[in-house]
Amino acid sequence: MKIFSLLILSLKITFLLTLLLGGLYPLAVFIVGKIFFPYQSEGSLIKDATGNVIGSALIGQKFDSPWYFHSRPSASDYDGLSSGGSNLAPSSLALIDTLRERTLRYRKENALSPTTPVPSDAVCASASGLDPHISFENGLLQVPRVAHERKADPKSIEELLRKHTEAPTWGILGERVVNVLLLNLELDKRYPKR
Repeated sequence: MKIFSLLILSLKITFLLTLLLGGLYPLAVFIVGKIFFPYQSEGSLIKDATGNVIGSALIGQKFDSPWYFHSRPSASDYDGLSSGGSNLAPSSLALIDTLRERTLRYRKENALSPTTPVPSDAVCASASGLDPHISFENGLLQVPRVAHERKADPKSIEELLRKHTEAPTWGILGERVVNVLLLNLELDKRYPKR
């Protein structure tokens, strides 16, 4: 009898916890999100003037045209369904070769000398492969290329970069970063292709 009563008690507790943690708690989070954080709860979607979704402020996109600031490399080719890193060890020859190739390409694209230090986020993919940000230093190195392609003053492009720079979280966590999609959308508004 004792085993039977313990079984009934454990089933009741399982049902109660499933109801609370699998039903009521997610419903409460959903409602709070919809009321207090509607933009974020819908995926931080960015829409054009006609209401079509262009992208999300939280998910990186591929920009490889010289007209745009380039995103951080992605091991998943910016595919949200297969996001993730390369999972290669620091000692992996494949990783070393990939980083060497990306560094050479970055220097060539941005007309940098062989001695110019390249920011790590310009050649290393993020853990998810979907990071929407680049470092401020990475953006600064891309300013001359973007200004040249758009036939704009480099100082005005740099001002735009500074305008879209986000401070470290709480002023101490992380580094200054720039959301590439938001910056490139602003570029298209101010300096449309001719």
